[in-house]
Amino acid sequence: MSHHRHPHHARLTLVRGDITRQDVDAVVNAANSSLLGGGGVDGAIHRAGGPDILDDCRRLRASYYGGGLPTGQAVATTAGRLPARWVIHTVGPVHSRDEDRSALLASCYRESLRVADELAARTVAFPAISTGVYGWPMDDGARIAVETVRATETGVEEVRFVLFDETAYEAFARHVR
Repeated sequence: MSHHRHPHHARLTLVRGDITRQDVDAVVNAANSSLLGGGGVDGAIHRAGGPDILDDCRRLRASYYGGGLPTGQAVATTAGRLPARWVIHTVGPVHSRDEDRSALLASCYRESLRVADELAARTVAFPAISTGVYGWPMDDGARIAVETVRATETGVEEVRFVLFDETAYEAFARHVR
């Protein structure tokens, strides 16, 4: 983390909209472990950001992450044509009825902020990680996101949760209030 910014707790804001349009330092991508693109937010970020993001991801796969990015970890690449400067890719856990994986989901938010601090990013946009095809119940996903970001000391000034629809927005609003 840059030496002149003291760790504090980020300001939380909520936006209903498209994460690929956010003018922030870093956008968090709910990636899959392959880092090679997928559906949902992941596909949207790669489509809007263009091939430079995938090129960076392929380089990471060829070097540090031959087996893919582990669940709960985060890594940064260029943001290509997005308004952001970086994309921070994190792999959320698939929701399970038999096993509590909430620590892994919390880790996605914490590790993404740690990477943001390494980049000296001041503004970071997050999606609702794991709440799409990975099946995490929206209200619980929102609770874990908000509690984790609130508890994490960071140099980031604003954490913006960018929610795709009204249901997600309302869930996050309940926990931010």
